[in-house]
Amino acid sequence: MSGNHLIIGSKKGLIVYSKKANRWSHIATHFLGIPVSAFLRDSRTGFWWAALNHGHWGIKLHLSKDEGLNWSEIEAPKFPDGSEFKEGVPAKVQDIFCIQEGAKEEVGTVWIGTRPGALFKTEDGGKSFQLNEALWNLPSRQNPNQWFGGGWDEPIIHSIEIHPENRDHIYIGISVAGVFMTKDGGKTWEAKNKGCVVTFLPEREPEIGHDPHRLLMVKSQPEVLWQQNHCGVFKTISGAEQWELASKEGEAAHFGFAIVPDEINTEEAWIVPAISDETRVAVDQQLRVFHTTDSGKTWTSKSKGLPKDSSFDLVYRHALDKKEDTIAFGTTTGNLYLSENRGEQWHVISSNLPLINVVTFI
Repeated sequence: MSGNHLIIGSKKGLIVYSKKANRWSHIATHFLGIPVSAFLRDSRTGFWWAALNHGHWGIKLHLSKDEGLNWSEIEAPKFPDGSEFKEGVPAKVQDIFCIQEGAKEEVGTVWIGTRPGALFKTEDGGKSFQLNEALWNLPSRQNPNQWFGGGWDEPIIHSIEIHPENRDHIYIGISVAGVFMTKDGGKTWEAKNKGCVVTFLPEREPEIGHDPHRLLMVKSQPEVLWQQNHCGVFKTISGAEQWELASKEGEAAHFGFAIVPDEINTEEAWIVPAISDETRVAVDQQLRVFHTTDSGKTWTSKSKGLPKDSSFDLVYRHALDKKEDTIAFGTTTGNLYLSENRGEQWHVISSNLPLINVVTFI
């Protein structure tokens, strides 16, 4: 498959768009009618990974070695026999929220984050998966006041970021628990939430109990990470040793689920904000993208071409992506928007899609 492609993981299948002759067009749909919760194109092999949630039939994981022409089902991660989520409650994978390739030198290694707050790893290309026992057995995970559910009854691991120069140095984002880090490949973990605040708990700055919605590393400068948190946008320039608030409570650019930083400029990022808590729609019912070039001191609306009123759109964690100057995002109401000039002008690619979980360029 040549050229530029955009992959959409939706409630009704995996949808592929391709750019030809300056136009983005739908070229394929895989798993028609089945919710796709996560997708990965492995840059080391070119293989496609897709996580499905069949509802009644449960979680399925599929792999394609020929860019979607053929798919094979592989056994999805599962807990060892006898594992319990909490006392008397068997542990079961309810959803796959993210699939992340390992380091360049460890072809075959893929990490998977799930609900309920579990991290799995394969070292043989999906033939077998192992639960990260060190994380699962943390005392804080077993404390319902430190790891707990937000939109679900269980916490979720939605972000896995691997240091490009050290495969053993990994960050994960957990909703609701916070950011955790390992420097020994997952043998030990420590919470990295200093500087983050929680407005929905009696204690505003607990060690554990934060709600990052999305965590991303600037790979060109891996000490810099951004997170869109339930309580605002946060940024670190110290490898998560200290976080700084990069938004202002009460302003439009504050709460949301998705964020994407620039690949090079560490002070630049884009978000699609929403109204917090029960409402969960676009702020003032105006679908807007906000952009910062000064690490969140100021945010500017970049919304030319987006609807100006009556918007019920919400953008989920993995439904915003950027490749060079092109940015795309999809919404819960099935709208897919794209800008090819860093958000200065937006165009609708489709307004007839199912709810969108994932948007990614390949």
